Amino acid sequence: MAVSALRLPPGGLQRLGRRLGTVALTLLGLLALTFFIGRVMPLDPVLAVVGPDADQSTYDQVFKRMGLDQPMYVQFSYYLNDLLHGDLGNALLTGLPVVGDIKRVFPATMELATMAIILGTCIGIPLGVFAATRRGKMGDHVVRVISLFGYSTPVFWFGMMGLLVFYAWLGWAGGAGRVDLAYDGLITPVTGFLLIDSAMLGEWEVFASAFKHLFLPACILGLHSTAYISRMTRAFMLAQLSQEYILTARVKGLSERTVIWRHAFRNILVQLLTIVALTYGNLLEGAVLIETVFAWPGFGQYLTSSLLLGDMNAVMGCVLLIGLIFVFLNLLADALYQVFDPRTR
Repeated sequence: MAVSALRLPPGGLQRLGRRLGTVALTLLGLLALTFFIGRVMPLDPVLAVVGPDADQSTYDQVFKRMGLDQPMYVQFSYYLNDLLHGDLGNALLTGLPVVGDIKRVFPATMELATMAIILGTCIGIPLGVFAATRRGKMGDHVVRVISLFGYSTPVFWFGMMGLLVFYAWLGWAGGAGRVDLAYDGLITPVTGFLLIDSAMLGEWEVFASAFKHLFLPACILGLHSTAYISRMTRAFMLAQLSQEYILTARVKGLSERTVIWRHAFRNILVQLLTIVALTYGNLLEGAVLIETVFAWPGFGQYLTSSLLLGDMNAVMGCVLLIGLIFVFLNLLADALYQVFDPRTR
């Protein structure tokens, strides 16, 4: 029985193979596009290494050592060969392996994005349901205005206003960085998540400082995601509330709470999974502006600095990670579809 339980359904192996092939081709195309765009950008990675005052002979030596004298397709083949061996090269920005740099900076962004998506989901979904059940009324109009304002206003403006009000004037929030300078470097990274690491070590003062620094940028990103999630939830709920089975449920005398949450909301849950998953992916790769405003030492700042420097090793590593994140989130959403919607099994 254990063997039969592991068997794929008819055609399952072929579908799995096609899916893996699609994922590989998508990532390959993403890498190739990024690589060739990086080579034609008006940025010189050699100057970033040797400096603007280097003589021509030094420049030529570094140019050849970096393989830039080869055709672009040859350079790309060398890169793919190194990638298959787990080598993303060294970053010009730090002089360290790109893999190590990403492991160091990505947890900070993940911690920020995770709190933001929790806030966005816990607030956005109830707001969307609330607006849908009061269509055309004052509550619906208020939620729609808030959603429009939160989604259309630039996130960096929210960041600057938040720092001005809650940090400079009221002193409720932390300033730049992940923790106060007095606590910087006191925690040895274990998971990379400062809240978790400080709690594991019992450093509650560091925990409080980290939470104080994290909460404001997470709330700002959460507001942006709340606006989008609430709009999509409202649209999905309106489509369900106009169906005949909702009218039938009300005629049968079911309570409005049961009709909304056990019938209508249950049927949009699968759609919401995709929205939340993709929103989370956007937060992970799109927190560049908020990290810049709050001097957050995360993935977004690392990618931005690498782009400005023309450090294609670091940029390619970041692009690969972003691609893997979205592929994983899409696969996760597909798997959850089968859990919550038996029709897709």
